[in-house]
Amino acid sequence: MQAQNGNNAQARVIQNPKPANEPKVKGPQMNDRDRLNDVLATEKYLTDSFNTAAREASHDALHRQIMTILNESHQAARDAYNVMFQKGWYKLEAETPQKIQQAQQQFQKYATQFPFSTNATTM
Repeated sequence: MQAQNGNNAQARVIQNPKPANEPKVKGPQMNDRDRLNDVLATEKYLTDSFNTAAREASHDALHRQIMTILNESHQAARDAYNVMFQKGWYKLEAETPQKIQQAQQQFQKYATQFPFSTNATTM
């Protein structure tokens, strides 16, 4: 995994190198990257749908079955993401420590509005 340092967002990209034999210009035919991207998009759609189904299932056995499928779908999405990231087909942007601290402070302020007590060490 490579992390590039710099001040702008593009310089903070975290990405593995792409395969050496990958063509510079993509043709119209589907390749492995396109297929995995389609699998990941489908799994994201399925997990969203199964989340809704799990919340709305009124029968306990049905709810358990949906939860099993939901967990399998989440794992399939994670597996697809991992392969894409390993192959350099999925990149992330590293965030600055200042932005991370700002987000943490923002959510800590939100926690004061909860109608119940929270413990920051358990979050």
